[in-house]
Amino acid sequence: MGTDKKAGKTGKTMTQESNQKHTKSSRREQILQALVQMLENNPGARITTSNLAKEVGLSEAALYRHFASKAKMFEGLIEFIEDAVFSRVNRILHDEPQAIYRCEHLLTLVLAFADRNPGLCRILTGEALVGENERLRSRVSQFYERLETQLKQILREAEIRDQMKTRMPVPVTSQLLLSIVEGRIQQYARSGRSPVENWPEQWAFLAGDLMTPVAVGV
Repeated sequence: MGTDKKAGKTGKTMTQESNQKHTKSSRREQILQALVQMLENNPGARITTSNLAKEVGLSEAALYRHFASKAKMFEGLIEFIEDAVFSRVNRILHDEPQAIYRCEHLLTLVLAFADRNPGLCRILTGEALVGENERLRSRVSQFYERLETQLKQILREAEIRDQMKTRMPVPVTSQLLLSIVEGRIQQYARSGRSPVENWPEQWAFLAGDLMTPVAVGV
């Protein structure tokens, strides 16, 4: 009997702890979603913790119980961007064997993600991070560097996998492709013009001269 009571009490405590963790996680997600919404609805405006707390319906003190600083909130959004994009990049690499289509799908993925998330574009352009902790801008830079590294790997493997090579050196080609993506995201943040507008036609033009067959010795 004593053992049963103890087990029941322990089970109840574990359930309570699980519920508390779930509530805390849900509140953190709610705060991040509110931050994204404010970034989208207030282009060019600096987000304050005071305004964010009002948006969520919390006090600033309660806000800081979930995130130690505003920088941690932005880091949470950057982590979301990284996870959302690179989990899909891995799927592309698994499903698509040819380098030219890997590049197309990767670039289209990033542009489509930006198109669906205008608030997060303010982070990807760095505009929302002005005046914030410098490590946040470095983190965004690392995101783009990781994309460029992935493009380089795809293009270098093309010579072995597809017997194709880039017309320009691989680093030059990957830099060009990344600059196009960054430029379209920047244009979207500035003007609201969709980053996927006319993209299929533009990619077809780029892809036409991107690669050439590897010369085989006779």
